[in-house]
Amino acid sequence: MLLTALLCAGCTHQGSAHSSTAQSSTAQTLGDGGGGGNSAAGADPQATKAERPLNVVTTTGLLRDLVKNVAGDRANVTSIVPDGADPHSYEPTLRRVRDIVYADAAFSNYLLLEEHRVIETLDSNLKPGVPNVALAEAAVQYAAEIIPLVEDASLDTIWLGLRSSGADSDPALNRRSTTEIQVTEVTGPGRMVGYLTGSFGDIERYFDSADGFDKNSGYRDDTAVLPVDAHTHMSWAFTKPGLYRVKLQAKVRTAPDQKPRSVSAGELVFAVSVSPDEAVTAERTEILDSGHADITAQLDRSHPDSSKLTVVLDEHSGKVRTVPVERAIISVPSKAIHEVPGEQAYRFLGKPGQQIYQLPQAVLGKHVHGEIDPHLWQDVKNAMAYVQAIRDTLSEVDPGSAQEYHANAERYLAELEQLDNFVRETIAEVPAQRRTLVTTHDAFGYLANAYDMQISGFVAPNPAAEPSLSGRKKLTETLKNLEIPAVFLEPNLAQVSNTLSELAAEQNIKVCAIYGDSFSSEVNNYIAMMRFNATSTRDCLG
Repeated sequence: MLLTALLCAGCTHQGSAHSSTAQSSTAQTLGDGGGGGNSAAGADPQATKAERPLNVVTTTGLLRDLVKNVAGDRANVTSIVPDGADPHSYEPTLRRVRDIVYADAAFSNYLLLEEHRVIETLDSNLKPGVPNVALAEAAVQYAAEIIPLVEDASLDTIWLGLRSSGADSDPALNRRSTTEIQVTEVTGPGRMVGYLTGSFGDIERYFDSADGFDKNSGYRDDTAVLPVDAHTHMSWAFTKPGLYRVKLQAKVRTAPDQKPRSVSAGELVFAVSVSPDEAVTAERTEILDSGHADITAQLDRSHPDSSKLTVVLDEHSGKVRTVPVERAIISVPSKAIHEVPGEQAYRFLGKPGQQIYQLPQAVLGKHVHGEIDPHLWQDVKNAMAYVQAIRDTLSEVDPGSAQEYHANAERYLAELEQLDNFVRETIAEVPAQRRTLVTTHDAFGYLANAYDMQISGFVAPNPAAEPSLSGRKKLTETLKNLEIPAVFLEPNLAQVSNTLSELAAEQNIKVCAIYGDSFSSEVNNYIAMMRFNATSTRDCLG
């Protein structure tokens, strides 16, 4: 990697990571807006570990806080993703790469929590032999409980994303590997755009039929890239009603510097504001109009679907159905009509107020993930398992300070035990029938599972739909039907959710803060975050 060569001439770097998991520690924020803690470059990299503190890098500020509480003064701890940023979409800076190069140990959460560029940068810039621990996976050895990622399938149109599956069958694939899903041709009455809206309203366009499809460039401008065995949400927009025939292909790339190999291909039909029966043929008979579906590339070469793209559908009934794309018809009903928002970021869709047909992303922000919910720390017992994994890793790296790491961990584990009791007792003050959580992010399954709450669903404050009259009506109806006293909103989404706040106020529903992936200047460590969430839940629902 070029960045590494500039920073560490002559270093060689590991290409894959050990599996394990952790969370980060409370530390001072760097003046450049990067991750907190002292910069790893500040310690003499030529000194022995016994003569200097360890240099430890984490992916997120939350993990930084956990590590710092175990390491104490024996480590300079930095995080790649700065506090307040979204780990699902953050891209590393040059300074963070320097910290990785000089690291003696690295901790990520993974289970596909972090943006793939963060993981690829971490894995490709660590020196050989440096422990690279994915804490969500490592914590299982310390009795962490993991649960499936459950997403809301109660939308009034189909929710269509992208997925790759079956990477475990190929030993050449690891967490640096990627799947590329490309659109190579669109025929229809209008334009088709596939895009993703980030947590801060930023747009990532995956596919756009307006400028054609360039085979000579490898369809570079019409390619969605996601980690292997991952899933991503997205929106699909169409400018005119009618039938659209979309040709797709999937490739897999074992590493960034390797050529991709073809996996599968197929043609999918969208019926936009017309009867999907118009697209039915002897071969194409499956009409998909509701539930959570993914266009899926099967990476397992022994799987019967390995040569063809499929649509994997989670239906309202809970059943999972797999349909080859050649047999599928995606229904985009007339009620999917939206107005193009007034914000400059959405001008690529058309003029403000222009009507388009859109299958919504539904969950705001870039959330590329797998089958397991990666937000383990929302259960304090799981954070305690993270701490034990951190303790044992640091003790292996720096055995001379093992006694100090164990003592620090025991002290911190006692504090976390008290925290677990506080969260449990505080949430228990809410009457059981009111202990219902509605959020804008699918990050709180562990909180609900551990502390006897229910997740009623997600309210998506997506700026792509907020300004339209139809979008406001749908959101109003959703809030009415849920019959809840409060909706919980992460602080980093507040700037793009004015309509949610307005409509909630009209229904006498409170909009309350809750912390998921990252800290703020007011809530800047793990214990403070969990205490805040418990107190906010009690005060807003009690």
